[in-house]
Amino acid sequence: MAIGWMTALKLVPWADVIEATPQILQAARRLMGSTRKGAASDMEAAAAGAGGGAVTMTTTDQLAVLRDALVQLQDEQRASAQLIESLAEQNAVLVRAVDALRQRQQRLVWAAWLLGASTAGLLAWAFTR
Repeated sequence: MAIGWMTALKLVPWADVIEATPQILQAARRLMGSTRKGAASDMEAAAAGAGGGAVTMTTTDQLAVLRDALVQLQDEQRASAQLIESLAEQNAVLVRAVDALRQRQQRLVWAAWLLGASTAGLLAWAFTR
């Protein structure tokens, strides 16, 4: 079974995987960073707005804050979609490699069965002579 995994790993186009890895890692870090920054700024805004004597924001200011938050969420969503697309492409490469291995293993089983049957037939023929 270990030999099968080694063959599977050899079929994966590692150059493509290695080439895409820094981009995926960078996108994931950006996504995580923007998510953390967004959560921190939301908490700060809520804390500032919850202050007892704080001046309440006007409707226009609230609308501007909401627009900024919406733009940030849209950017994060785009980054997430790009990251998911990249991961899906790498997953598709791995699935194709595993499928190729499955087909190869199936052919090897048939070849081993034919070889075994041929060997048994030759031995039977040799002993009957």
